[in-house]
Amino acid sequence: MPERKFDDFDKHAQGYREVHTRNIRLSGADSYYFAEMKVRLLKRFEKNTPLKVLDVGCGDGATELYFQKYFPSWQLTGIDVSGKSIEEAKKKNITTAVFELYNGTNINAPDDEFDIVFMAGVLHHIDFSLHDNILKEVWRVLKKHGRFYLFEHNPINPFTRYLVNTCEFDKDARLLENTYTSSLLRSRQFRVIKKEFIIFFPRKGLLSGLLFLEKYLHWLPLGGQYFFVSEKV
Repeated sequence: MPERKFDDFDKHAQGYREVHTRNIRLSGADSYYFAEMKVRLLKRFEKNTPLKVLDVGCGDGATELYFQKYFPSWQLTGIDVSGKSIEEAKKKNITTAVFELYNGTNINAPDDEFDIVFMAGVLHHIDFSLHDNILKEVWRVLKKHGRFYLFEHNPINPFTRYLVNTCEFDKDARLLENTYTSSLLRSRQFRVIKKEFIIFFPRKGLLSGLLFLEKYLHWLPLGGQYFFVSEKV
């Protein structure tokens, strides 16, 4: 069996959103909802001022749709190892974004190029032996005091583990403990500004009445996902 490096999304690229939505139907929301949620979360930290932003593992470009909506002055670059996903992203005709194929090793950009690097749900699809080099490249292309937004699934949450275990394109995924991710960031000399846990309750149904509590639970390591905001210092 060949050594796993990057999970293969070429075969899922065309119908990714439909498959993902079916997989997460118990959450009460669709795939686009969670893409938008992450971008809206950035509004707590960023303003709509002209910035250069890199999305590592951009997939089919859904996140860029919402970056364009909420931060129209941002200049976006999306990269992914899946050529088919890049083709799907380009079909969206997002005027503030360019999409490029990524070899998974070297980011095709000069040093100190970007104000923000965004990476959502990517590292659990990549062999752990490659994580350090990827963050080394993120560090290299970020400007000094640039921000790195990193989102991952939380393996402590049983609902998250169920969704991952039953999703056809997550069959090879290995989830990252938040302590591992924190150590990885610090080993690359990022300064962690914020760590929060998110997505505690379904978006529809009986328990959705508890959604108002989520803003008080960011400290609790039981959310379905977590994110880090880090700075290059």
